Amino acid sequence: MPDHYENFPVASWLCPPRLRPPIAAIYGFARTADDIADEGDASPDERLADLAAFRADLAAVASGRPASPRWPGVFGPLAVAIAEFALPEALLADLLSAFMQDIEKTRDGGAYVDRAELLDYCRRSANPVGRLLLHLYGVDDAQSLRQSDAICSALQLINFWQDPSVDLPRGRFYLPLADCAAHGLARESFDAFSPMSPAQPPRQAIALMEHEAEWARELMQQGAPLVHRLPGRAGWELRLVVQGGLRILDKMEALGFDTFSQRPTIGKGDAPLLAWRTLWMRRQSQPMKKEEASPR
Repeated sequence: MPDHYENFPVASWLCPPRLRPPIAAIYGFARTADDIADEGDASPDERLADLAAFRADLAAVASGRPASPRWPGVFGPLAVAIAEFALPEALLADLLSAFMQDIEKTRDGGAYVDRAELLDYCRRSANPVGRLLLHLYGVDDAQSLRQSDAICSALQLINFWQDPSVDLPRGRFYLPLADCAAHGLARESFDAFSPMSPAQPPRQAIALMEHEAEWARELMQQGAPLVHRLPGRAGWELRLVVQGGLRILDKMEALGFDTFSQRPTIGKGDAPLLAWRTLWMRRQSQPMKKEEASPR
């Protein structure tokens, strides 16, 4: 992203005013933890120690005790949000677990064995954000939670697939090894990849990225009917999230799926198309009282 959250609109004008403070508090918590894990010159051990202290402060405010003075701008608002909206501590803790895993994987040169293992990471790195937002909106039925998880996991995967030009030089590797092997590639096949290199990625790597993009699109489409289950502004917010993720996939396709050399992004020029697609999803929702259809 380079962060994990830029594809999630945060406390925008579409959110009901009473929910903007807790949403901003959740984002501040996640954004700060992400910075601890990823920014600056700290060693992996120092980052892990700081995240452990961050986790201890979360436990403190979740139990009604004061946090340490290290991050007052994070845990002050978060304590209010937890008290007022009963935010589940476990979901917030899952985010920290994912950040710690990222540090450990990168330090050890690790990789994800298969899609199931990568989705378990997404369960902790992305899905809690969607579940926390549903909690704020009072939505907790099983179908909505499943669809939210699919959208959030798709967003996390889309971030991975748009970012190899950033992640690979930093030692971060998210392509499942089983998928790599199916395309005749290994973890070491990607060691020389760099956006500054004149060499083009091999066709196997391009085919692999296309395969992964299809997976992310399928996940997004599985979750997209949730936009028709959420009321009012929440539904509009989610429509923009879904369409933003799908737009990145469109841009990957336009690049021939070579995101090893360049990073596709969304800019102001995409706004009219995103608005149109969002409205299109709204029109399609009119007959969807019981039966839900794909937004594409």
